[in-house]
Amino acid sequence: MKLEIIKIIDRGVAGKERLWLRVLAECDLSYFIVFDTVYTSQNSISNIQKNAYWFNSKKVKTGDYVILYTGRGTPSISTNNDGTINHFLYWGNDKTIWNKQGDCAVLFELNSWMTSKFE
Repeated sequence: MKLEIIKIIDRGVAGKERLWLRVLAECDLSYFIVFDTVYTSQNSISNIQKNAYWFNSKKVKTGDYVILYTGRGTPSISTNNDGTINHFLYWGNDKTIWNKQGDCAVLFELNSWMTSKFE
């Protein structure tokens, strides 16, 4: 996995709730999806995803951070003192996502995918 979840910050706080990720290896974010689900027990998660965010294409480097706000906003970046970059992205939801006990984020790295068009 080239990204890791650090933590969810400000759970349930509109406009502030965000998922903080660290880049472990240089990659393109378009190969990652975050799902919102719940724990069904202490060590198990549900296979039902309530929300999904598929990242747009964006190159990130080892040591950078990706901060995904659940609300609306304009994507931006800032440079840290050590030269790493914070990439601020926005899901665009009107409501918070991780606002109940047991809610969790699941990060998937995709190797490939296929689409099908209705005809």
